[in-house]
Amino acid sequence: MEPQTTAPVTPGPLSSFIRFVVCGGGIGILSSFAVPLVAMTMPWAMANAVITVASTLLCTELHALFTFGTGRRPGWRRHLQSSGSAAAAYAVTCAAMFLLHTLQSAPGMLTEQAVYLTASALAGIGRFLVLRLYVFAGTRKNRHPAGHVVAVPRPALHLGAVSTAC
Repeated sequence: MEPQTTAPVTPGPLSSFIRFVVCGGGIGILSSFAVPLVAMTMPWAMANAVITVASTLLCTELHALFTFGTGRRPGWRRHLQSSGSAAAAYAVTCAAMFLLHTLQSAPGMLTEQAVYLTASALAGIGRFLVLRLYVFAGTRKNRHPAGHVVAVPRPALHLGAVSTAC
C-alpha cells in the first residue's frame, strides 16, 4: 500500500476572494495608517512606495500560502509577477491622492483615508483578478501550463513477444 500524500486544497473563487479581502484588506488597512505616519518624514509618494513594497512582499506570501492554497511559499518569479499588479495599485492610489489634493488644497486626514482606502479597494479587485488568473493560475489542479506533457499509457508487451521479435 502506497502512502497517501495530500495535495493542498485549492479554494474556489469565492473562498479565494474572501481570503484575499481578509489578508489583503487587513494589510491594506494597516498600510493606510502607516503611509501618513511615514509621510511625516518624507514625501507622500515616497512613503506610499515604501509601504507598498513592504505590504506587497507580505501579501504575496500570505496569498500563496493561504488565499490561493499553493501549499508553498512563492519564489522570486511570483514575487516579481505580483509586483506588477502592486505597481498598478500604487499608481491608482497616487493618482487618487493627487486628484484629491488638486480638488482640495488641504483635505483632512479622514478625507485622505477615505480616498486612499477607496482607491486601494478598487485596485485590490484588479489585483485579485491578476493574481488568481495569472500569477497563481498554474498552481491549481485543473490548469495546465503551456507545454505541459500529458502522460499517455504505453501498451503492455509480454516478455515473450519482445524476445522473439529481437
